[in-house]
Amino acid sequence: MLRTPDATASLRRATIHDVPSIVELLTDDPLGAGRDGAEGAEGLQTYVRAFEAIDADAAHLLLVAESDGMVVATMQLTFIPGLARRGALRAQIEAVRVHADLRSSGLGRAMFTWAIAEAKRRGCGLVQLTSDKQRPEAHRFYSGLGFIASHEGFKLAL
Repeated sequence: MLRTPDATASLRRATIHDVPSIVELLTDDPLGAGRDGAEGAEGLQTYVRAFEAIDADAAHLLLVAESDGMVVATMQLTFIPGLARRGALRAQIEAVRVHADLRSSGLGRAMFTWAIAEAKRRGCGLVQLTSDKQRPEAHRFYSGLGFIASHEGFKLAL
């Protein structure tokens, strides 16, 4: 259970039935609306296939926060083994979204607190994330959690 002064939600592993709600959260801002979205059941099929791949791989954990029977937040936590940093296991946090009505309620902070504790529990030596340069509010939020903008990221669309 995630409790904040302004919100209470249960955090759980996402199910296939949550996919439409997760997509709604992903598209609930101009940046997400431009790169995500689905029209009807057919449009959701790419998301369903991605969900099935995520759910089948123990290195991935797709989570939703639920309040009053409604999905109000989501995040993906991926555990990445590597040789760098003396073979440290890394936790990668991605696709964090909180419903517009609950932003600034403390729910996002509570989710990150849980994710960081889970990364420690699993023996990770590092928690990392990427954030689009067009999200300055998110950057302030991550800095407030103790994350440091230590690297420049690069992507190549295929």
